[in-house]
Amino acid sequence: MGMMQEFKEFAIKGNVVDMAVGIIIGAAFGKIVSSAVADIVMPPIGVMMGGVNFVDLGYVIQEAVGEQGAVSIAYGKFIQTLIDFVIIALAVFVGIKAMNSMKKEEQVVEEAPAEPEPSAEENLLTEIRDLLRQRG
Repeated sequence: MGMMQEFKEFAIKGNVVDMAVGIIIGAAFGKIVSSAVADIVMPPIGVMMGGVNFVDLGYVIQEAVGEQGAVSIAYGKFIQTLIDFVIIALAVFVGIKAMNSMKKEEQVVEEAPAEPEPSAEENLLTEIRDLLRQRG
């Protein structure tokens, strides 16, 4: 039972759950970015380049023979995947930068020393000083 208890404690820890949520959201975000690049970004770029469809770009090494398909290097898919990566990396960078700036703001607020309340003695001396000023 010791090993099961240790595994349960490990699996329930907040870090593991946070990591799982991050992976799931990251996978979904990756699909969104891939769709945005394939369906929104690349078609206008292809039109500007003379009606080129990047997915179809490739270099045929060996033509199709009989039932055997053609062997080719699909560099268009690679370019599209590269653009996906750059957009995802940029989004992650901006997100982490925003989180770090929020953490710095929290630390500044937390580190600001609070003014200590004046003691009863200091309050009394302040009142005496104010009274002497009024008389003098």
